Amino acid sequence: MTNLFDSRGQHIANLIGDQLHAPSGQNIGHLVKNQGIFIDMQGRYLGEIVAGNRLMYNRSSGYQSVNFGNYGDYGNAGNYGNPGNAGSIGGIGGYDDVDANWM
Repeated sequence: MTNLFDSRGQHIANLIGDQLHAPSGQNIGHLVKNQGIFIDMQGRYLGEIVAGNRLMYNRSSGYQSVNFGNYGDYGNAGNYGNPGNAGSIGGIGGYDDVDANWM
């Protein structure tokens, strides 16, 4: 399991296998390994890992207009707890924090 954070260091997701889960455990997306990106539950580009453990949205990603299809809902992974704040990394050129509407 990998904890993922936004640019401010707030814990926003967990990567468990190839599935992306909200801190509460809800399945919110999937890893597309070949492209190194995450898609949401509707198959749309969600973001990618930047700076080791930050889930961020690449404003110039060519995958924004691609629909990868529905990978299915893997259910609730359970709550793994809050690892705390990872610290701010500031802004990264070309990237925004993902819209973590599951929070």
